[in-house]
Amino acid sequence: MMCRALRVSRSGFYRWLSCPDNRWKLKRQLITASVLDVYATFKARYGAPRIAKELAALGVSCSKNYVANIMHREGLRARNGKAFKYSHHSSAMINVAGNVLKRQFAVDKPNQKWVTDITYIWVKDRWLYLATVMDLFSRSIIGWSLDLTMTEKLNTDALQMAFIRRDIAPGLIIHSDRGVQYRAVKYQDLIRSKGGVVSMSRRGNCWDNAVMESFYSRLKVELIYAEQYRSIDEARSGIFEYIEVFYNRLRRHSALGYVSPAEYERICA
Repeated sequence: MMCRALRVSRSGFYRWLSCPDNRWKLKRQLITASVLDVYATFKARYGAPRIAKELAALGVSCSKNYVANIMHREGLRARNGKAFKYSHHSSAMINVAGNVLKRQFAVDKPNQKWVTDITYIWVKDRWLYLATVMDLFSRSIIGWSLDLTMTEKLNTDALQMAFIRRDIAPGLIIHSDRGVQYRAVKYQDLIRSKGGVVSMSRRGNCWDNAVMESFYSRLKVELIYAEQYRSIDEARSGIFEYIEVFYNRLRRHSALGYVSPAEYERICA
């Protein structure tokens, strides 16, 4: 009766009903991945209203209630939510460095100030973690690493790539947040072995590393949300192309007078 009223064939309806990835399920999967990604990007600071606003700004249309339903199903709560419980550990203050950078993002020479961070990328049914290192002089990504686990090896590998690519001198400032990976002894020893200076953002202040946060925001909008990768290999290939081909060599950067990082370094050289 319903098929007759809606003027659709019974066979077509049952085929749609039995399809494991019908369009509604697929839409929910895609939006769920976006919600998880925004939640992780803003480090559990955003609840459903703000996540819905963030998704709308990124071109993903969904209501606050729809986001709240997904968060409830995934067991996510914002830090300001009534049910969120803080867990204080004394280890959170171990190996914390001072904020040497102090938001002084302007640099007149390469390899004077680097910034680094880690972001989460949701791929199909699991997280992929990306660590990057940026030279503030040209805003070029000079080191990066992808992994399925977020350990000190992730950010150490990214830093090692940057050291291989660049000639550095003692006094180089390398700034990050206070994440446990950046407080690791092995990571900080690597910096100091090169004559570098460890710098960290103040507690809970993402603006102290605003340039790196801005890069991740553009990466998500211009690549991750648009592509919705279905496999780790696809994501790796896409991220490689975005960083090494598009962003570093082609993308015009407003802070550089609308030339690419590579072109800016060529002009200044």
